[in-house]
Parts: sequence; structure tokens; C-alpha cells
Amino acid sequence: MATVNLTKANFEDVVSGGTVLVDFWASWCGPCRMFAPVFEASSEEHADLVFAKVDTEAETELAREFGIMSIPTLMVFRDQVLIYSQPGALPRESLEELIGKVQALDMAEVQRQIVAQEAR
Repeated sequence: MATVNLTKANFEDVVSGGTVLVDFWASWCGPCRMFAPVFEASSEEHADLVFAKVDTEAETELAREFGIMSIPTLMVFRDQVLIYSQPGALPRESLEELIGKVQALDMAEVQRQIVAQEAR
């Protein structure tokens, strides 16, 4: 599956369900260019997931909203919950391991933990 170009206008719709991996990047960023083929190859192997990219130069407001201070930054949303957010280019094996861990999460338990934390 090809990656989706995320903008402020379509972000909520794209992240509204399922598992979405979001790569915050810029064309001038060397590590971003190194991570891009890893991200793209993974998108081809995981058609059940959404792979999306945010060009931080074009979408400065979106990058600011998520507190992006370093790129590339990878975020993973599952069922509209931010599960992972970390700057740095991941090697292929680490990205695959992360995907496996995200898919294995018990989202009912995650939701219970969120509710408990908000109740405090």
C-alpha cells in the first residue's frame, strides 16, 4: 500500500481507526531520507495498516501541534490512541518489531488504563 500524505485537513479522518504509522519528515533531512525506503517497504508488507507521512515543512502547524522537535519522528496510533512516539530513524528489524508489539496490544486494557489515569 502506498503511503498517505497527511495534512491538517485530513489528519483526523486518517487516524480515526485501525493502526496508523505516521512519519514526520522533511526533504532536507538526511536521516529522513534513510528511513523513507524502510517505511515504504514496510507499508508494502502490511496492507492492513495505514502508513502516512507528514512533511513538517509544509505542515508546520501539525508538526507544532504534536511537539515535533526532531525528525524523523515516528508516531503510531491504534484505535485513535497514540501508542508510540519517538524521534530517530528505525532500522527495518526494529520497525517490524514495533509493528508486532502494537498489533499484539490488548486495546481494551489500554482503554481501561487511560480511563483510570484520567480519573486520578
